[in-house]
Amino acid sequence: MDTYVDSREAWNNPTLAKKGEARLDAAGKFRISVFGIGYVGIVSAACLARDGHDVVAVDVNQDKVNLLNRGLPPIVEPKLAERIRSVVRAGRLKATTDSLAAVSSTDISLVCVGTPSQDNGSLETSFVSRVAQEIGESIRNTTNFHSVVMRSTMLPGTMENIVIPILERTSGKRACQDFGVAYLPEFLREGTAIADHDDPGTIVIGVDNDPLTLRRLLKLHAHFSAKPCILSIRGAEAVKYANNAWHATKISFANEMGLLCKAMGVDSHQVMNVLVADKKLNISPAYLKPGFAFGGSCLPKDISALRYAGRNADIDTPLLDAVLQANENQIQSAFRLITATGKRRVGLIGLSFKPDTDDLRYSPMLEIAERLIGRGYQLAIYDSNVRLSRLTGVNRDHLTSRLPHIACLLREKMSDLASFAEVLVVGNRKEFLKNSSILKGHDKIIIDLVRIAPERQTGSDYRGICW
Repeated sequence: MDTYVDSREAWNNPTLAKKGEARLDAAGKFRISVFGIGYVGIVSAACLARDGHDVVAVDVNQDKVNLLNRGLPPIVEPKLAERIRSVVRAGRLKATTDSLAAVSSTDISLVCVGTPSQDNGSLETSFVSRVAQEIGESIRNTTNFHSVVMRSTMLPGTMENIVIPILERTSGKRACQDFGVAYLPEFLREGTAIADHDDPGTIVIGVDNDPLTLRRLLKLHAHFSAKPCILSIRGAEAVKYANNAWHATKISFANEMGLLCKAMGVDSHQVMNVLVADKKLNISPAYLKPGFAFGGSCLPKDISALRYAGRNADIDTPLLDAVLQANENQIQSAFRLITATGKRRVGLIGLSFKPDTDDLRYSPMLEIAERLIGRGYQLAIYDSNVRLSRLTGVNRDHLTSRLPHIACLLREKMSDLASFAEVLVVGNRKEFLKNSSILKGHDKIIIDLVRIAPERQTGSDYRGICW
């Protein structure tokens, strides 16, 4: 399971070591080869050498190798030139085109070659494959335990399906037994790359059943204040894409709001300054847990209002349009999970748009109920906060107009729902956990829209919407 590990505790834990030890000098430094003298590779190499490690940079481009060996940077980046000049003069950084020599003289290889996009949008992995082959051939006759650590941006499964098989085939050895493998995504921004390396916002290490490589990487990052996040290799591969997609979404959101604000005579920078000042909801983990669709009296109507304002001002709002489309897609995904069970008697746990409220406006659970009834399913609903006798005003009118026969659908007790339904759709985590003892012993298929337990994964009698 993916988790967080204190690097000092893990380093001092002898059970993490499997076989062999990295060759360390008296100061506890590693010997590292860095494949790819591009943006990520050269910054990583220079910073690691500055930290006291002996680094060999490897590249097929002889011009880059010659530049680096003369103490000159192959790219423009603030403070990089002086850092390279210093570590080359000190003898801690050198460059070569000889992969075999680099691997045989080091214990860790960091692979930082490019993975550009092809014309159809797919990932170009030929550079990664070539380097994996070179490293595999190089470690075929080595006696030390060499750790191959990929930093190139790769889709989840690339390590498992491409990199590791190449390494094993060309080396004649087994990954995690005879040599190490890990994925170490980078989060460097051009223009602030050295500052990002020296003060990382997060450190992610992806490793599977390889305690020695994990131990080495934890030691390599032990001096940083950020606590390393230890994930599976696939998880670490996915984190990089989640970060970049989130960053791109934030930029597009800010730009789209800027266009709307300008059209309405508002200073967009003032608006966004106030937005980011809220650390409780806006700049926080709030709303960033995958699950079911959003609803309520604010988000759906306010996004619709912004889209309308954009149309009136002749401004396209593709991101806001996509937000509602994505929300509808999540409702459709939940509906498909239910219908795929082949069962006809469905029980909904939760009807309001979120726990601890009776607000039914734009509730995605209410939408699910409507669609099930429309398709001829037998339906029962339990929500301790939704009682027809207590609902008033717009909230009551909204429910009875959407579900005219709601009185026949609501159940007073969870046990009544459990007795009726073949499938339980959990839209309210608190309601489910509060009544979990009542549900024990009942042979039900559970459709989980809210992550009732982090250890549960989709199986025969349990289907999670995002897990």
